[in-house]
This record gives sequence, structure tokens and C-alpha cells, in this order.
Amino acid sequence: MLSLLGFATIGVFLILIITKRLSVITALVLVPVIMGLLAGFGPKELGEMVLAGIKQVAPTGILLMFAVLYFGTMLDVGLFDPVIAAIIRYVKGDPLKVIVGTAILTMIVHLDGDGTATFMIVMSAFLPIYKQLNINRLMLSGIVALSVGPMHLVPWSGTSARAISTLKTDATQLFNPNIPAIIAGVIWVLFVAYWFGLKERKRLGVSDLRYVHHENLTDEQRQFRRPKLFWINAVLTIALITTLMKGWVPAAALFIVASVVALLINYPKLADQQKVVRSHGNNIFMVSSMIFAAGVFSGILTGSHMIDAMATSVVSLIPQQHANWLPTLTAITSMPASLLFTPDAYYFGVVPILSQTATQFGIDPLEIGRAALLGQMTVGFPVSPLTASTFLLIGLAEVDLGDHQKFILKWAFGTTLVMTLAALLTGSIHL
Repeated sequence: MLSLLGFATIGVFLILIITKRLSVITALVLVPVIMGLLAGFGPKELGEMVLAGIKQVAPTGILLMFAVLYFGTMLDVGLFDPVIAAIIRYVKGDPLKVIVGTAILTMIVHLDGDGTATFMIVMSAFLPIYKQLNINRLMLSGIVALSVGPMHLVPWSGTSARAISTLKTDATQLFNPNIPAIIAGVIWVLFVAYWFGLKERKRLGVSDLRYVHHENLTDEQRQFRRPKLFWINAVLTIALITTLMKGWVPAAALFIVASVVALLINYPKLADQQKVVRSHGNNIFMVSSMIFAAGVFSGILTGSHMIDAMATSVVSLIPQQHANWLPTLTAITSMPASLLFTPDAYYFGVVPILSQTATQFGIDPLEIGRAALLGQMTVGFPVSPLTASTFLLIGLAEVDLGDHQKFILKWAFGTTLVMTLAALLTGSIHL
């Protein structure tokens, strides 16, 4: 019963947001609450689950609130103007070069395995360019989402760390055999970026785009620019990103302090500070509110044990006579599983059951880990409503979650299929 309600919760949620019957925030809250009531839980029990879920995402919610404020401030002061100008000089108004460049930059930045940092850096650099060239912003969110997928298999990402911990192995045993699959995934993503670029070049043509500081700005935007403080802002941002990547300070605390310092340095007058905060208020609210609503969603699914029941049901569907297909089935279903299971639920709940089942049939349990990493919260995390960074990505790109999923899901699944084929051909997993 719990398993059925769990799958129904996910299914109804996806249908409602993709068909735009409800807003994402409304669906994230109402669907699990109603399903929880149908499962027999009382208001007090559901309330405790909701609170537990909110507490779990609170640091991320705070991080994203102040991260949006910080990078919004840096855009206001013009920190990224030289970067944008250099990119536009190179691409010369060609959407194909912009989209392929987006993919390449995303992959380079995501070598650190941190989705949040990657999204903030890449989106800050490219969103103004997409707006100026009138490129479909779904392609921006989509290509960035695709590009982080293969790179998220690096051993130091949170997803890989969970798999390594669960299977009690080391990074080389899981990561090294998957390297050919990662390379195949990167090639696939670049192909998709090239295909998207051709479509946009055909639609828009190659424009004679020039970028001059302040040329396309409103009077209010010009008032916010601080060209004389460029190097101070650059050093502050580099220090922030370095500290974030090294993990020297908790990310939420880091961005709270950094955003306040950035406001104070660039806008000493209180009235100016208030104008900047108000100008980004809508984005801050949309991102943070979705994070806390997602906490309600995951809190009820976890607290009600629906996720545990779903994991057991998934494993029970595998016929014993086809046990040798277990790694391949795990790989093929890994990306869609990102829509059903949080990384903790999957790697600490589903993977142990799958690996134990594999061992009973004489299959190397590490193959289950390698197979899972080909999609579950690697390729799949930037499209999943269960991860906070997804909402950061769509919030920065100014697109709707349902539109984003409808646009990029099939291409993301394609990444997993390509990587699965490469893994089979190179022996990372076996039939």
C-alpha cells in the first residue's frame, strides 16, 4: 500500500506540473499531504514529517537565498561584463557557438562536482548572452543540466561518495571502470549541444552582435554599476568560490556573510542596498520557497516510509531467472529513478538491496554501484524535483520546472543509455 501511494505521489506530482494544472510549489506541498492522509497518517504525524523535511533542506534554502542575492549583486555592479564581452566577441552572435560553449564551460567548472557552484557560475556568465541573442532559455537550463551529468560521476561528488560508502569500496573500483562511459557521455552531450545550436542558428541566424558596457542598460541599471570596484569584487568572488570549493566554511554561512559584505562595499547607502535587495526579491522568494516546499515533499515521502516501500517493490520486480540482467536494468532505470528517490534513499536504501541480490547470484556487487552512477542523481539530479539545485538552475534560467523537464528529460535519458552502452562494451558492467 505504501509503495503504491509513493509511486502515485511522484506520478501525480509530475503530471500536475508538466500539464501545468498546479504550480510547482502547490503540487510539492498538497500532493504528499493528501497521499499521507490517504496512507492513514494524522495531521500531527504529517506535521512532524513536514518539519523534519524542512529542517533537512533549511541550510540549502538559506544558501540559495543569499547565493542569488550575491550573484545578483555582482551582475548589478558589472563584474561579469568583461567576461560577457569576451564571450560575445568570440561567438560573434552565433547561437551554435554560444550553446556549445555553454556545454564546455559547464563541464570544466563542474570538475569540482558541486552542482550549486556550477549553476551559479555558468548561469551568471551566460544568461545575459542568451537574453541578448534571444536564444531559448530552455536550451540554457537544458544544456547546463546535461553537461553536469557525466562529470558528476567524479569520485568526490556527493553522489559517488554515497555509493562508495554503501558498497564499502574505494574510488578507483567504482570510478576507473566507468571512465569510458563518462567519455561517451561527454561526447553525447556535445553532440546534443551542437544539434541544439544548429536549430537555434537556423531559427535566429547569426547576428552582428556587439557588446559595449552600459550600451543596453536602463538608467537604473547604470546607477547600480560599480566599474571602479571591479578588482575588489573580483577578488571577493574568487575568494568566495575558492572557499566554497575547499569547504573551509559551511556554504550557507559563507554566502550570508559574502552577500552582506558585497552590498556594503558596493552600496554604502541604505537606500541603495534596499533597492538592490528589492530588485532580486522575486528571484530569491521563488528559489527559496521551492526549496522549502521540496522539503515538505521529501519529508513526507521519507517519514512515511513510502520511499523504503518503493525500494523493496522495485527489487521484487526482478525475476530470478533474469538476475544476470540486474546491472544493466539498474543502469537503464538509474536516470528515471532520480525522479523517484532522493540520493540518500537510493544509495542507502535501494543499492544495498540490489547489491546483496547481485551477490546471491554471483554478480560483482560493485557493478550495481557503477550502474547506479550512470544516471541516479548524476545525469538525473538537475531534472529531479527532489534536489535543491534543480530549483536553483531553473530559477536562475527563469524557466518553469515542468517546461524544463519536458524539454530535456529525453535527452538526459539518452545520456544514460549512451553511457550504459559504453559501460557494457568496456566491461564496467556485464549482461
